[in-house]
Amino acid sequence: MEQLPGLPAAAFEKQDPTPDAEFYDFPRFVTHIDAGAIAAVTSVYRDVFPAGGSLLDLMSSWVSHLPADVAYASVVGHGMNEEELAANPRFSRWFIQDFNADPVLKLDDASFDGAGLCVSVQYLQRPVELFREVGRVLRPGAPFVVSFSNRCFPTKAVAIWQAMRGPDQQTLVGAYMRAAGFAETSTRTFVPPGGDPLWVVIATV
Repeated sequence: MEQLPGLPAAAFEKQDPTPDAEFYDFPRFVTHIDAGAIAAVTSVYRDVFPAGGSLLDLMSSWVSHLPADVAYASVVGHGMNEEELAANPRFSRWFIQDFNADPVLKLDDASFDGAGLCVSVQYLQRPVELFREVGRVLRPGAPFVVSFSNRCFPTKAVAIWQAMRGPDQQTLVGAYMRAAGFAETSTRTFVPPGGDPLWVVIATV
């Protein structure tokens, strides 16, 4: 499937074409953005995810950056490393899936009140297909929050992502969302002096 009209398939190629499962085979118990950027993600989640709701945390790890003082009915996690996911205390359950090989979510329609994808969108080779699936599993009006900074594993980030910088990447994510059928998008930007920047795109079905 063509991800965005007019973009060649090479736009979603990676420098390292080996299976992603090999790259994520060993755990990385680190955070990929600094404390200020993490606080910014948490503040967005606090604003847009309903307390007591059912959430989907995509491309996650051992931390989810959800506000510690807010309880949710459930948090379903996804990632690529079993040890990292098993160590995440917020997850009600979790699953491993390579979205570049198979972007179809094995989840029920309209079963979540919100979904987040933090600092990993740059690795998606089939983003529109995955985002369409996210829209399917969200309840009407539920938010989908995609956040990212200026860090990545360069050999695994797709070519088009590496050709852009923050504001243009924000526009690209919005284009993914609209191509996937999300009707409304909004953005938030956090660029503190001396800290990690954070760009956010929020969509609703």
